[in-house]
Amino acid sequence: MIKRRKTRQIEVGWIKVGGDAPIVVQSMTSTKTHRVEETLHQVNRLVKAGCELVRVAVPHEEDLEALPDIVKNSPIPVIADIHFAPSYALRSMEKGVHGIRINPGNIGKEGIVKEIVEEAKLKKVAIRIGVNSGSLEKDLLEKYGYPSAEALFESAIRWSEKFEKWGFYNFKVSIKGSDVLQNIRANELFAEHTDIPLHIGITEAGMGLKGMVKSSVGIGVLLYKGIGDTVRVSLTDDPQVEVETAYAILQSLGLRRRGIEIIACPTCGRIEVDLPKVVKDVEEKLKGLNKPLKVAIMGCVVNAIGEAKEANLGLACGRGFAWLFKDGKPIRKVKEKEMAQALLEEVLNYDGERKV
Repeated sequence: MIKRRKTRQIEVGWIKVGGDAPIVVQSMTSTKTHRVEETLHQVNRLVKAGCELVRVAVPHEEDLEALPDIVKNSPIPVIADIHFAPSYALRSMEKGVHGIRINPGNIGKEGIVKEIVEEAKLKKVAIRIGVNSGSLEKDLLEKYGYPSAEALFESAIRWSEKFEKWGFYNFKVSIKGSDVLQNIRANELFAEHTDIPLHIGITEAGMGLKGMVKSSVGIGVLLYKGIGDTVRVSLTDDPQVEVETAYAILQSLGLRRRGIEIIACPTCGRIEVDLPKVVKDVEEKLKGLNKPLKVAIMGCVVNAIGEAKEANLGLACGRGFAWLFKDGKPIRKVKEKEMAQALLEEVLNYDGERKV
C-alpha cells in the first residue's frame, strides 16, 4: 500500500481535498465558457467519466457573465481560471464560483494578490496557487538563470507563506512544468517542507500516446511517493480522455477504483482468436458500467485461468471459442462471436465482491 503524504484538508465547494479524502480527479473544459449550453454539456460528460472538480477559462467579459448559469447547473464545483486580469478573480467570486486558480507570478503585484485572498476568505472560496515555468517571477529567473525545480519550489513557498501570513488557509498549490524530472523534483521539495495540499500534473504533456505516457510517468512517480491530493492529466485531447487517463493511473497504483478493470494478456503465437478485437468488443460492451470488478481476457488456454485467478470474471480463449470463468473456475464454453455478450451478461449478474 502507498503511504500518502499527510496534508491539511481544504474544501472546494462541497469537495474535500487533502487530509483523509481520496485523491480528487479534475479536468478543464475546452469549450468557450460563454457558450453556456456547450460548456454544461461537456461538464456533464466529464462528470459521467468521474470528474469531481471542473475548471473553466475566464479570459473575457462574456465568460465572466456566463458563470452564474454554469455554477447553478453544474453537478460539481466550478473553478474559474484567471490569469492576466486580476479583477476577474474578484468578480468571479461575486458570480458564485467555488474556487479560483491564479498564477501570482502573472499578477505580479502583492497588494492585488492580497485583495483577491481577502475576498476569497470572505466568500469562503478556495484558491489554487499556480506555479509553472511560464509564470515565474523575474527575480527568481535572475537568481537561478532558468525555471529550475528549485526556482519553482521557491516561488510556491513564497506565495504559500504570504497566504498564511494573511490568515488564509483554504488553498492548494500546483507546481507544473513540461519537463518530467524537473516537475517531480519541484513537487518533492515542496512536499518535504509543508503540509499544504498539492494538485499535480504535467503541463503541456501533448497528445495521444506520448502525452499519456509523459503524464503517467510524471504523475505516477509522485503518487507512488505519496505526493498528490488532486490530479489533472493535461492532454491535447478531449477532456474526457484526461479524466479516463487519470483514473487509469490511480487504479494502476491502487489509489482509486472506478468501474471495471480489464486485464488482458499480450499477443503471442499461441493465440487462436482475434484478441485485440475481442478486447475492444468487451471494452465497448462494458463501457459506462461502474461495477468495481476485475475482468480478464486471456488469449489462450495455457495457464489462462491460473494466471488470471485474481479476476472476478474472464475468458480463456481457444481456437474460435473461450472458456468463460468465474472466480477462477470455468463455467461454460462460448463461441468467439458470443464472447463479449456472454461476458457482459455475467458482469451484470455478478453478485460477488471485487478481488484485491
